[in-house]
Amino acid sequence: MARRVNSVVVVLVTCANEEQGVSIARSLVGERLAACVNLLRGVRSIYRWRDRIEDDRETLLLIKTRTRLLARVERRVRELHSYEVPEVVALPVAAGSKPYLDWVLESTTARPRSKVRKP
Repeated sequence: MARRVNSVVVVLVTCANEEQGVSIARSLVGERLAACVNLLRGVRSIYRWRDRIEDDRETLLLIKTRTRLLARVERRVRELHSYEVPEVVALPVAAGSKPYLDWVLESTTARPRSKVRKP
């Protein structure tokens, strides 16, 4: 399982609204850069930007992908995102079920090798 765990990351990206999040999510999954993207609406973000404290409602994306695709995911998010500096933070997967990790890896390959059941 160590190989699978080290091969998968969860990427956090905040978006200005749900519509932008859906657009980014559909692109990443459609291009096989992500196996799955969860959208969490109503996230409240308090942050410093240009020497001011901001307080905004955002949509948080939880993107499941391969570690080796991280640079491509970041590049694509930056192309699709409206923010000047979008959040792209990758968290390593410390553990996970083998069937789920297999599915993430299978869903992010250029050509599927076999049929893996949806989690």
